[in-house]
Amino acid sequence: MPTTSIQMPEELAEPTTTSSAQSASDSFASMLGQFVSDVNAQQNISAQAVNALQSGQNVPLHQAVIAMEEANVSFQLMVEVRNRLLDAYQEIMRMQI
Repeated sequence: MPTTSIQMPEELAEPTTTSSAQSASDSFASMLGQFVSDVNAQQNISAQAVNALQSGQNVPLHQAVIAMEEANVSFQLMVEVRNRLLDAYQEIMRMQI
């Protein structure tokens, strides 16, 4: 039985060095923006499923409930990430220079 080697994802293989803090902050800001956009998309999908269910379209109830729960879980994750970021910011601000 042939075996294949396990490859490390490119993101973890070698840390990339940025030439400036600006590009690092841009990538972090874009990552957060993408995260919020994804949560918003989940909320929109959930709203569409519920609206379709309420209007009598052929949408299974379980599909609408699953969409609502996915949106709920992604929103809760976003809130927890925000809370962690605020805690980290407050901890940095309390540091003595």
